[in-house]
Amino acid sequence: MITHTMLVSFTQPIPDEELDQYLADVERAVVETGLAPSVATRRHLAVPGEEAVPALIATAIVQFSVPDLETLAKAFTTPALHEVIERWQSRHSYRVAWANHESLS
Repeated sequence: MITHTMLVSFTQPIPDEELDQYLADVERAVVETGLAPSVATRRHLAVPGEEAVPALIATAIVQFSVPDLETLAKAFTTPALHEVIERWQSRHSYRVAWANHESLS
């Protein structure tokens, strides 16, 4: 099993309701691919002073699992995911860092 972990960092503050909708939209799009048996989205939990660290600090985390790298590559080509990405990028600019990895536990 391969886990895809995305760190999503909005470049400007985003209202809570919109962040909730973004996470729901991404989760729904991943589920609708039918390729990922598990998907989870969460908000980043900030700690005081972290904004002083010269690193990409996530606004939210998206994580889903797929059976193998071939399936992961296929997931990235689905129209539903591209539609969600394009719609949200047009509304709120964000950057993404990700890692593809085997289970950490």
